Amino acid sequence: MDFNELSQLLASDESSRIERTLSTGDMDKFQEAICAFSNDLAGARQKGYLLIGVRDDGQIGGLSVDDNLLKKIASIRSNGNILPLPLMTTDKVATPHGDVLVVAVEPSLLPPVRYRGRVFVRIGPRRDIASEAEERLLMERRIAYMPTFDATPCMGATLNDLDLAAFRDKYLPYAISPDILARDHRSLPEQLAALGLYDPIHQCPTFAAIMLFGKRPRRFMPGAYVQFIRFKGNTTASDIDDERQFEDNYCDLLPKLESLLEMSVIRKVPMPISILREEMVANYPFWAIRELLMNACMHRDLQSNTPLRFYEFDDRIEILNAGGLYGNARPENFPHVNDYRNPLIAAAMKVLGYVNMYNRGITQVQSELAANGNPPAHFDISLITAFAAEVKKRAATRGHKPNTPEGTSLPTKRAQVHATEGTSLSAKRAQVHAPEGTSPTHTDPRHPFGKKVLTLQERVAQFCSEPRSMTEIAQFLGVADTRKARERYVNPQLGLTLQRTIPDKPTSSKQQYVRISPK
Repeated sequence: MDFNELSQLLASDESSRIERTLSTGDMDKFQEAICAFSNDLAGARQKGYLLIGVRDDGQIGGLSVDDNLLKKIASIRSNGNILPLPLMTTDKVATPHGDVLVVAVEPSLLPPVRYRGRVFVRIGPRRDIASEAEERLLMERRIAYMPTFDATPCMGATLNDLDLAAFRDKYLPYAISPDILARDHRSLPEQLAALGLYDPIHQCPTFAAIMLFGKRPRRFMPGAYVQFIRFKGNTTASDIDDERQFEDNYCDLLPKLESLLEMSVIRKVPMPISILREEMVANYPFWAIRELLMNACMHRDLQSNTPLRFYEFDDRIEILNAGGLYGNARPENFPHVNDYRNPLIAAAMKVLGYVNMYNRGITQVQSELAANGNPPAHFDISLITAFAAEVKKRAATRGHKPNTPEGTSLPTKRAQVHATEGTSLSAKRAQVHAPEGTSPTHTDPRHPFGKKVLTLQERVAQFCSEPRSMTEIAQFLGVADTRKARERYVNPQLGLTLQRTIPDKPTSSKQQYVRISPK
């Protein structure tokens, strides 16, 4: 602080933001003043100033401020008498009439602040102990000031750390209705801020933005990755058959996890149901494992250095993520009551179609497991800092191994390309089957007999052997949102395997899609 700034403070009347004193030894008085400024009962959200060496009328009193006095006042911050610790700075300003020690105090984001157990506030120029009503007001303000971790600014990050193309193309059109988006002429930071993904005060992305669209999320959150391990036995001491780490942002990660389930985890084997008939049964129901994995991504504690662990054993799957039950969710009401540790990320995952936020996930998981013949999932909610889910393999499929050569368990390059282009499941697409009479296009290496199967995009192409509307295609896929079905399954094939029946009017209500006949 320079002399001009000090002069403005001296010219102001003593108020809720300024307190003057000539005393240099009354530590109780100083700490009560700092406590009161921290509480900012007036809600001005501006610094409070304690001016030591100044008379009540604003005249400088001729004080000489030495290092001992500076250290004495600075020690107030961390001596433990004021909790939570105040955010304050001390500064010596020399003037022709003497020195002034200026203590600048920031309003606390965690009120009420207490000095030796008592809450001090300023009522205009007067300092006093807070009443019960005033203390309640400060407690309510604390709740409003204290955002969840995903809503806090990621200091040090900039817009260059975000994949802005993914935000514009993959998220924004689904988060904002098209008519509103067409009239929205705000800047990109303002659009991000409106969705809780940018902090305009600190001018940086929030942690939710880094997790959803960051180019390198682990740079800011070391535990922001998924560790997948397949063991050859039933314990972590068993040999490792496959190991991968997924370090992408959620916009890229979630489709890859769905692809991992489709290509490497969910396996089907033929089981005889009569002398002449066999039925294909899965070791795990896709939809149940997907739900558990997406819930783990949504509820994980992003402040932890522990990755989300997805372990596959011979007899079970284990999913463990940092962060136990949160907020209103407690052991006595789980799974009937839910709360969100990362509400911005939860909302984004709903927009992208990965969760529904209806608090029915666990019930649906158990129902899917029962229908597939698996035992009920077990949830360990006794872990204070973690949450674990365990799913046993369907008994009839235990012991079956995919007839796959060594080293071919990783998804092929083609499968990874399809996943990034949007072929991942976002609804109960495991129920989708190719129409009768369709010709096979590739071999599933997981199948013990190398049975021919179709990818979802290939199934759509086969389904469009005759012109089909977008509604018919969405119903065929089991996808409720026709827009998402178009973006994920139809648009990537236009000009390759599919074409519009009315090419000159892409948005026509009579538009249909038909397979391009091979030449």
